[in-house]
Amino acid sequence: GKWGGQLASLPTDIAALVKTIQGLVVHVHWAERYGLKLSAQRKAEVQLRKTEPMLQRILELDARPLTEPRPLEKRLAGNCRDFSTLLCSILRSQGVPARARCGFATYFWPEKYEDHWVCEYWRQEEGRWILVDAQIDALQQQVLSIDFDTLDVPRDKFVVAGKSWFMCRQGGADPGEFGIFDMRGLWFIRGNLVRDIAALNKMELLPWDSWGLADCRDEDLTPDDCQLLDKLAQATMADPTNDELIRKLYEDDRIRVPAVIKSYTEAGPVEVVL
Repeated sequence: GKWGGQLASLPTDIAALVKTIQGLVVHVHWAERYGLKLSAQRKAEVQLRKTEPMLQRILELDARPLTEPRPLEKRLAGNCRDFSTLLCSILRSQGVPARARCGFATYFWPEKYEDHWVCEYWRQEEGRWILVDAQIDALQQQVLSIDFDTLDVPRDKFVVAGKSWFMCRQGGADPGEFGIFDMRGLWFIRGNLVRDIAALNKMELLPWDSWGLADCRDEDLTPDDCQLLDKLAQATMADPTNDELIRKLYEDDRIRVPAVIKSYTEAGPVEVVL
């Protein structure tokens, strides 16, 4: 798109690319750990859904080339999804297959599967998809005592939504351990499963966007709905994923992102026309 020139100057090495993104974005929930107080207006930047407006805002805050790390107060206020979406877009612009993945991470709280997004890219030489957590910098690594390579996250450390669904439906895992803040349960995993399949179909959406089978109560699910969710989980948890099946399942009106969605912002639910 219009940022092609800016993106063309970025490194192609994954470690250097992640470091570059960390110089452009600051995580809203970690800001104070870095000594940064964000105004409500700045925090609202997490509502930017798509890469283009995110890049536009990054360059409004600081017009220098994207390869220049910004001072903290001039970084875009974002979250895990934004780090992942930016990395995904940059990799795609370089011709590398990549996608944002929605699921749960085990490295934020002991015994908890925390709502989280990472980026997944295809490494041709190894013939596999690799999970990358672009938000974890040196400070977070230290605070969280992370002892694995965040540029190749093990699949038991970041669990894709589909696998989380099966762990709870069949494997005896406790759905109450999956979610964020006080929002936990199978309904939350279901929402992430629907968001993950949308992301696999290249839709850029926020972690609190909801529609179709992501936006109904457990008691309203029909046996047919549950069967569809099981199919989604199987297609998306496979490594490598069954991409043809994922495209086919996404055509279902209960799953496909409609023109108008509901977004559960901190101020309450709002209808958003995409």
